[in-house]
Amino acid sequence: MHDRLKSVSGKKVLITGAASGIGRATALAAARAGAELVLTDIDADGLADTVRVIGDDGGKVLVAQDLDLTDFDAVTAFADEVHDRHGSLDVVMNIAGTSAWGTVENLEHRHWRRMVDVNLMGPIHVIENFVPPMVRAGRGGALVNVSSAAGLLAFPWHAAYSASKFGVRGLSEVLRFDLARHGIAVRLVVPGAVDTPLVRSVEIAGVDRDDPRIQRYIKQFQRHAKTPEQVAEIILRGIERNSFLVHTSFDVRFGYWWSRKFALPYEIVMRKANDGFYGIYQRINSSER
Repeated sequence: MHDRLKSVSGKKVLITGAASGIGRATALAAARAGAELVLTDIDADGLADTVRVIGDDGGKVLVAQDLDLTDFDAVTAFADEVHDRHGSLDVVMNIAGTSAWGTVENLEHRHWRRMVDVNLMGPIHVIENFVPPMVRAGRGGALVNVSSAAGLLAFPWHAAYSASKFGVRGLSEVLRFDLARHGIAVRLVVPGAVDTPLVRSVEIAGVDRDDPRIQRYIKQFQRHAKTPEQVAEIILRGIERNSFLVHTSFDVRFGYWWSRKFALPYEIVMRKANDGFYGIYQRINSSER
């Protein structure tokens, strides 16, 4: 039986998307909490600045590398380097992401492809390379995947974005049960409004972002939004608590509660089904030896 992770202090923690927004804020907060950090982002300059700030504050960065998470071979090479130098990690945080909105007749193939490649395949590449060594190490730990309120609810213009974020949610729900036997807790972060640089740069297909109505909407969003620093603290608290879903705002929590039904029977059935399928896997695997 593994003890639940109580703190990131002294733990080896991977954070993707560490150059800006929620990723950067979480890296700074984790460093202050005593974590030993492994950091990545596609933005080399922004990542270097995060490392500098952490160092100035007395924090510890084990490895920092600019990295395109959509490149599986690059992620694999990075993971090999990290494991060779520092062994398996204790906490893996998939925070990096991007966004594009639009109605289906305006979204282009590149929008759909980018959402899936960055927001879904990126985390999968990280999980493939960093979670199995955690399982083999047998120390337990935590996997933190950042989805979105758009991974819970059907927001207008979010089809491509939601496709990726619902994917992260589904992936996390399965791993929640799969990794529990190894003492690895899975946390699914579902942020509502957060005022990150992405808010000011998100592409809205078929819409002029300079239109006064769009700018008015963005300003309203920013007034309602949490700061990345607030979200980072919520994420760290969420790691320590025994809760799968980590909400950052009450409105999303309430909306999701309103939309779902029969949560407890579902959880019992899925636990039993997952254990049953794991038993089948063990029997097949043992028969092939």
